[in-house]
Amino acid sequence: MAKTITTSREFDRHDLSDDQLRAMLRNMLLQRQLDNRGFQLNRQGKIPFALGSEGHEAAQAGAAMAFQRGKDVLSPYYRDLGLVLGVGYTPLEMLESMFARTSDRSLGRQFPNHYTNRSIGVLSFSSIIAAHCTHAVGVAYAFVYRGETGRAVLCSTGEGATSEGEWHEAVNFASVHALPIVFFVENNEWAISTPQSQQMAIRNVADKAASYGIPGTVCNGFDPISTYAAVKAALDRARTGGGPSIVEAKVYRFLSHSTDDDDRTYRSREIIEERRKDDPVPRFERVLADAGIVDEATLRTMRAEVLRETNEATDTAEAAPLPNAETLYQNVYEGPYEPWL
Repeated sequence: MAKTITTSREFDRHDLSDDQLRAMLRNMLLQRQLDNRGFQLNRQGKIPFALGSEGHEAAQAGAAMAFQRGKDVLSPYYRDLGLVLGVGYTPLEMLESMFARTSDRSLGRQFPNHYTNRSIGVLSFSSIIAAHCTHAVGVAYAFVYRGETGRAVLCSTGEGATSEGEWHEAVNFASVHALPIVFFVENNEWAISTPQSQQMAIRNVADKAASYGIPGTVCNGFDPISTYAAVKAALDRARTGGGPSIVEAKVYRFLSHSTDDDDRTYRSREIIEERRKDDPVPRFERVLADAGIVDEATLRTMRAEVLRETNEATDTAEAAPLPNAETLYQNVYEGPYEPWL
């Protein structure tokens, strides 16, 4: 680990090194570049669908830094680009999925942003909102059943998922059995076109934790360090037998829900412009620059590397072959199969 340099402005870094802080910033820059690329490719007619996570970058970079590779399991949701990048996913894996190529881990069968990589502990999931929460609880229960300690599950959702029955069932089961899991809620205020005020009569999703008898914490999702501290404390607690908890990161969704959504039908451009003042990417750049951890040359190099990596991944994925029709029924069931013909 590189030696921590002397900073010009002190701030609470929660024992994060300069290298770790720069890694979080790079994650945020890469996340935004890949977000933009997905929307660009969709508008060019090269991919059918894309999702964006602009406004979530800091929360996801911070949460990913608290994840212990090789031990923990991540159960993400479709807006978790930065989370999966932070635990070891690559831009090429993202682009292979977007283009639905044979080199994709699901052989082109999954929606874009439906992540899966068993080797780095990323659990596969479906498009049904909150369905992955019960699967995540199953993994946490398996840890307890097998007597494994020092491991935890990080299960991420948006606030909209907390209105689903499966989220309730997952949290309730986890609390009853004191399972090693953290329910990480990225509250961006919009469940597609439904505002939070039309989903729940409380201000904080974390307030729901009391009804399950578990801790609930709210953190500033525009600050990766604040999010890191909250998620790390919750994961440390889970790994050491303290049971589940809810961590709510307050963020905002700057883009439409997806490339199929026109958010102009339910919110004004003036609101987006006002909320853009909280943009976590330039904000964290300023924090690290003021502290002497990055300078303009470092930032230019980071941006150039991120763009190069994204361009190379795009070109490689686009050149990969499409799946053959003959493989349609493969990798659907374990063992022998018969086509439904």
